[in-house]
Amino acid sequence: MRRSVWVVAAVIVVATGAGTVAATVPAGRSGVRPPATTAARTDRAARERSPALPAPVIPALGSPAAQVIGGPLMASTGTVVDPRAGTLPLPSVPASAWVIANADTGQVLAATDPHGEYGPASTLKVLTAVTLIPLLNPSAEVVASQLATSQEPSSAWLVTGRSYNVADLFRALLMISANDAAVALTEATGSFDKGMALINAEAQHLQAYDVVAKLPNGLDAPGQVVSAYDEALIARQALRMPAFMAYDGTLTSRLELQPGEFETLVNQNYLLTQYPGGIGGKIGWTTPAEATYVGLARRNGVTLIVTVLHCTAQQEVTSAEQLLDWGFAMNGRVSPVGTLVPPLAPPTVTVHHAKVHHAKSARHVSFRPARTYPVPR
Repeated sequence: MRRSVWVVAAVIVVATGAGTVAATVPAGRSGVRPPATTAARTDRAARERSPALPAPVIPALGSPAAQVIGGPLMASTGTVVDPRAGTLPLPSVPASAWVIANADTGQVLAATDPHGEYGPASTLKVLTAVTLIPLLNPSAEVVASQLATSQEPSSAWLVTGRSYNVADLFRALLMISANDAAVALTEATGSFDKGMALINAEAQHLQAYDVVAKLPNGLDAPGQVVSAYDEALIARQALRMPAFMAYDGTLTSRLELQPGEFETLVNQNYLLTQYPGGIGGKIGWTTPAEATYVGLARRNGVTLIVTVLHCTAQQEVTSAEQLLDWGFAMNGRVSPVGTLVPPLAPPTVTVHHAKVHHAKSARHVSFRPARTYPVPR
């Protein structure tokens, strides 16, 4: 049975000559405890008297409770669609699981095996980005570790020991599916394990209870699974994040690998350029997972999400386009078969100041819970 992992602390590393003293302060922009006031003392006393909120009940992976998240029809292992869909049949998609949903209303228009568990391949990078973008300063630098630079394939060719801009790494992650960038960003939280705990905690915050993330880049790992329904929840969260959409929608960019040596990044997601209304998404593929895909499109004020898992190679984007065409045509004309559930209320966050040694020679990345960073340019 899966256990709930709630990561509620963030670390802000303050690099000064003398270091800092570990302290607990309220979360905020400055990380400085405000002077106590009568009202603040009263509020604190009221909170201390109030009973703690119960921890959310996390359904076990594959349990009946997990399979009906989004509605009872979401437990189906076959195709679910309003039988009154009219004369426009669903397209025949060579995939084991898929979901087409309205991102604005949360209505699931149709689905096949929505809670079935499959390998994510690189579509897991959407969850990695959704988790880490709010935590990492886009202007900060990350030093690439040996673990990061040893990732294969789909590498951005990061160099061990070289520092890279966080925003550049997010672009590499989402544009060219850089597996090394995924690990570097995950380690920027303080450690690889801490980053993975944050990623899995974000999945549970989104009520994506089918997700078990083992590697931030989605490369095959024992027990690592997602569902088409949960990937739609994650994609819906991505749509709420202007920084994600800016990174994901960048068509071309440059990454400085070493001083004076640049790599040109070209977005792999051709939905952006070849599908009318395409605004984002993520391609994935490994041999066990086969082709996977998350697609985002908007027409006439309607935004749709499509997710495709375990699809025939080279057919994932075409399949997504066919499902999007059907979704735009039938949106508002069919009764939904399920609902994309909202995220859980966020847990209370405590910010810690970590002690820093040798601050002049060390490069550290700060991260915090407040989603206040500007959209990258």
